[in-house]
Amino acid sequence: MPLPITQSLPEGPGFAHVDPAQRLPLANVTMLAVEDSRFASEALRLLCQRSGARLRRVETLAAARRHLAVYRPDVVLVDLGLPDGNGLDLIRDLTRPGALDALVLAISGDPGQWSAAVRAGAAGFIEKPLETLAEFQQIILSHLKVQPRSPLPEEGAPIRPDRQALRDDLIHAASLIEEGGVGAKTYVADFVQGLARSSHDPDLQGAAVAARLSPDGMDGLSRLLALRISRTQDPFAVAKSQKA
Repeated sequence: MPLPITQSLPEGPGFAHVDPAQRLPLANVTMLAVEDSRFASEALRLLCQRSGARLRRVETLAAARRHLAVYRPDVVLVDLGLPDGNGLDLIRDLTRPGALDALVLAISGDPGQWSAAVRAGAAGFIEKPLETLAEFQQIILSHLKVQPRSPLPEEGAPIRPDRQALRDDLIHAASLIEEGGVGAKTYVADFVQGLARSSHDPDLQGAAVAARLSPDGMDGLSRLLALRISRTQDPFAVAKSQKA
């Protein structure tokens, strides 16, 4: 069971007797994210934490089905590119009559997937990267058809996920390329393309697109991933070197 999420309130007159649950627009909303990217998941975690929602995450279609056999979230966010298949298949299963009483939304870094997601039964489509608190809350509330308990925040600064999560995703993609395997080329290219959009890296995004077209493109993506990994510091390694 996930730990309860707490929200600190500013000190000063007028806040001493405010119930925090009444100030969080998504308080008591439970969500399941079917998302293979740690970087994207970290962004969702921050958005949910600051909105009052409770979030669980799984990485594969198989894990999502096992989880949903015993867990009934209010919202299911389904990434369309997953290691063991297409998220559209899960959306179809979850939205057939009598299957699950939950809001099902598709999420992807490829805006061209919007039509397919809606045809599969998704109530809506969220394009990565989703970075601002106001946008996230407005999307969820509009689909849940409920009024916020308090005014939504201003657009504000974008959410900045932990860079370690980005490094982990880069290493994961590089490992998949090295291992090879049937279907790995398309999955890795799509995974990296979504990661590149989320991290605002147009060069990496271009390399991912090229990787789908030729073996040379995949070699180029492998080299660029190695470069990005070398430039993305490991905070644990840095901490160890400082202690030494």
